[in-house]
Amino acid sequence: MAAGTTRAFSALKDRPYADVLVIGGGINGLATFRDLAMQGVDVALVDQSDFVSGASAASSHMIHGGIRYLENGEFRLVHEAVTERNALLRIAPHYVRPLQTTIPIFSTFSGVLSAPLRFLRHGGGKHRERGAALIKIGLVIYDSFSRGGGRVPRHTFRGRKRSLTELPALNPDVKYTATYWDASLHDPERLAIDVLRDGRAAGGDRARAANYTAAVGAQDGRVVLRDTVTGEEVPFAASVVVNASGPWTDLTNSALGDPTRYMGGTKGSHIVLDNPELFAATGGRELFFENADGRIVLIYPLKGRVLVGTTDLEHDMGDPIVCTEAEVDYFIDLIGQVLPRISVDRSQIVYRFSGVRPLPGHGDLAPGFVSRDYRVESAPLEGGDATVLSLVGGKWTTFRASAEHLADRVLDLLARPRHRSTKNVPIGGGNGYPTTERARQQWISRHADGLPHARVATLLDRYGTVAAAVIEAIVDDADDAALTHAPAYSTAELRHLAAGEDVVHLDDLLLRRTSIGFVGEATDAAVREIAEAVAPVLGWDARRVAAEARRGLEQVHAADPTWAEASASSR
Repeated sequence: MAAGTTRAFSALKDRPYADVLVIGGGINGLATFRDLAMQGVDVALVDQSDFVSGASAASSHMIHGGIRYLENGEFRLVHEAVTERNALLRIAPHYVRPLQTTIPIFSTFSGVLSAPLRFLRHGGGKHRERGAALIKIGLVIYDSFSRGGGRVPRHTFRGRKRSLTELPALNPDVKYTATYWDASLHDPERLAIDVLRDGRAAGGDRARAANYTAAVGAQDGRVVLRDTVTGEEVPFAASVVVNASGPWTDLTNSALGDPTRYMGGTKGSHIVLDNPELFAATGGRELFFENADGRIVLIYPLKGRVLVGTTDLEHDMGDPIVCTEAEVDYFIDLIGQVLPRISVDRSQIVYRFSGVRPLPGHGDLAPGFVSRDYRVESAPLEGGDATVLSLVGGKWTTFRASAEHLADRVLDLLARPRHRSTKNVPIGGGNGYPTTERARQQWISRHADGLPHARVATLLDRYGTVAAAVIEAIVDDADDAALTHAPAYSTAELRHLAAGEDVVHLDDLLLRRTSIGFVGEATDAAVREIAEAVAPVLGWDARRVAAEARRGLEQVHAADPTWAEASASSR
């Protein structure tokens, strides 16, 4: 068992009550935890697995206003999302940065391969694509939401000749391109860890959070919590229970004795490709378009790789959440439609991931038309006086706003005032982050402490100003060395993360504290090397190291249904 887990669960066991219990350690649960801690509320948070390992770990790595939501008339949501995007560019500049996005357009008025807007609902009829005129209208509206505080440039339109000059690998049938700006979220899991860290710092002993801790039932008005590592259980009392378990919301409510049918999430999958030609063809920008079947898809250069996604498929939460071979075929086909001269094949896939969006139930409505907005449902906890608030919906871009909305509902129930807003509060390593080149070089020189400036620059990019603590840990560790099989990281750096960021299993480190899994560097040799490097701080013996290495590989490839079969046949 990891020492961090022992301390986290023990803190709940030793004092099994709080004003508020948040169930779900995705970005919405973590942001609600942070907001309440900043109000001085005694708050606890639990997640049945690792923090930010569910729906929040399967994002498209974007903070965006949701231009395509205009098709459903969700102007309130788009306005809020653009506002939150602009705010995150200010308060989390270490992870949220402007992203140039280009839409290839193949028609002026009607037929269009890649229109991100459908203002009219088409019901069950044949999908009708939209052309440049509607895209132009949509982008004008989209830009208008950034007035008075906008943080990104306005959109531009290019004709065929200029478009092919800027992006020569585009399908030569392109008639126009429209380019606008949203924001990238290049390390979503690390931003979530920063949100968690902020909450703990704000609340001290009154802000407790434990991963690998499940809410498994209700007993005499209390929530039964189970340490999923040891199996130990404790009844936990709270005046308000916040169910922020995303697509698992109904399952959580059922475990608490109140079966609900709020959710109707859809599955979205992605692949990550190591294809330098494709990476270069994007011109450093995201390509965002509507496929012929009406699905919105993207080709996105990130971390030296290319992220391709996403699907939007109905999903039963009882089924495995995997990126199927049919979805891979779909992605490869759509790349060929937009960049026909670029050769792409399965051998270039270094990582697959898949998740279920926490959408509301939607009956026969097609997934693409389901509202991405959020709401809060209220019900009593079985056998007691506590109130359960269930978050239905929610997305990365609006996590701060939805958390504020939830926190306000909680404060009303507790009859407590709000002391401060989170609106302009920097998040984690965004606090004091240097946003000019001169300030950046000054920060690097000030914190180098004997390390090469290039390494300090990498750590600043990786952690924001939280890098100062990482640098201190590296300097203090006499055994620090670059990893042989993942040389962008070092042993002391990983030991620091393992010891201080609630790492329980190796996959927590591979997938959610670092980008090693995402970029395809979690090879057999690398995984074993990393397990051995962090074993001393986690108390792992040789047997545990071997077990964690096996589990780590399995979890990195969990969304790839072909991996287990191939792995078994190679033994």
